[in-house]
Amino acid sequence: MTRSARRTRRMLQVAGAGAAALLTLSACSSSDSDSSDSAKKKSDSSASDKLSGEVTVFAAASLKESFGTLGDTFEKEHPGTKVTFSFGGSDSLAASITGGAPADVFAAASPKTMKIVTDKGDAAGTPATFVRNQLEIATLPGNPDKVASLKDLTKSGLKVVLCDKTVPCGAAAQKALDASKLKLTPVSYEQDVKSALNKVVLKEADAAVVYKTDVKAAGDKVEGVEFPESANAINDYPIALLKNASDNKVAKAFIELVRSAEGQKVLAEAGFLKP
Repeated sequence: MTRSARRTRRMLQVAGAGAAALLTLSACSSSDSDSSDSAKKKSDSSASDKLSGEVTVFAAASLKESFGTLGDTFEKEHPGTKVTFSFGGSDSLAASITGGAPADVFAAASPKTMKIVTDKGDAAGTPATFVRNQLEIATLPGNPDKVASLKDLTKSGLKVVLCDKTVPCGAAAQKALDASKLKLTPVSYEQDVKSALNKVVLKEADAAVVYKTDVKAAGDKVEGVEFPESANAINDYPIALLKNASDNKVAKAFIELVRSAEGQKVLAEAGFLKP
């Protein structure tokens, strides 16, 4: 090979190496750009998915403790959100919703009270049952009156409290009494289950027919007595997004939490039954 040929070959090799280097730099630049674009898209997506705002939840009184816990969880998982609750008798809450009260989510203690809202067209979509609840007798600590059955509540001189028949816990109690062919005249009918339980806690009554979850929440302030007839009067609890919700995204996210494995665990620990 002549000197001229060798020089030409060397120049071609140098040029080839330079071109390869440029291609490598271009590929790296393109890869870096793609990575940057991907990270930006991910960041933008994360920002758009971030929840903020307030959700107002109308819920049956028996859900007070468990929903309070879930509300705290929701706010921690979604900084910038706030959960406001209104607890009470399901029938009263339903009447408030159909009357125009501002609410985003309704969790009722029975399908019948939820139907008040759906019949008026105030629910968005079909309500879903998320838990069930069973009745139990709450007595004074130590059960001094030796209440062992539903029939024992009919004893002369025993002061018994029931929820009003229009309230789910009252309707369930009446169903159990009717099935047992028992007649009971309570000293008072209360507008929600917490009010009925509180009569026993304050020693203004000897016993009350409430939910197992309420007996559990009261701790040593009352003593629970199970009765077999309660198995025939178990209440399904439906939850629904409301038509006039101020922020559907936040409201739906709260419902998702309630129905999630995390939410179901909290509810089960409170004594609720699986749907």
